[in-house]
Amino acid sequence: MAKTFTLADLPDCVPIFPLPGALLLPRARLPLNIFEPRYLAMLEDTLKTPHRLIGMIQPVPLPEGRAAPGHMRLHQIGCAGRVTALQETEDGRYLITLSGVCRFRIGDPREGFAPYLRAEVAWADFERDLGRTEQDPGFDRPAFLDVLARFFAAAQLNSDWDSLKQAEPELLVNSLSILCPFDPEEKQALLEAPTLATRRETLVTLMEFALRGGGEEGSIQ
Repeated sequence: MAKTFTLADLPDCVPIFPLPGALLLPRARLPLNIFEPRYLAMLEDTLKTPHRLIGMIQPVPLPEGRAAPGHMRLHQIGCAGRVTALQETEDGRYLITLSGVCRFRIGDPREGFAPYLRAEVAWADFERDLGRTEQDPGFDRPAFLDVLARFFAAAQLNSDWDSLKQAEPELLVNSLSILCPFDPEEKQALLEAPTLATRRETLVTLMEFALRGGGEEGSIQ
């Protein structure tokens, strides 16, 4: 049975994993391949905690030539996931699954001797993430799947359409938000959507934008 959390259960400091383009959402799952020594250390430390939470967050892209070595700006909102599956490979990597628990607003870094970033986090703005599966009363499945089919065809992506036709709206929208090949800033917009309906609308807008060519260069290659 999956562990449930209340605001009181959540720690005031979590390890932070900055990863461009990696989107985690509440009640969704994100597979990760852990191989860098600092993140192997982060995982080992995380598994010793009762909550087993890792905070996923996206770096802010800086203009070319502006990034200083070792310097990284982060978006203010991320999502914490609990390590719910782990497999060690023969070459020393870990294949893990994070199950999304709650979004957070990042605060000050927590000083220490760990080789990875730890930071204070605030959860209160996202308490609804800890509730039940979110509903989307305005969800029009046929219209949504029509846009999705055209997007997948243009992007040369495959899917199990029978499953998509039956999936609950939250699982469908959140899974597609995670899996679709959007750029990091578009993924951040999906993360920050306040409701499932807003995320679905954002997702449709991104797919339609890509189908129109995504501007001069285009989003679908």
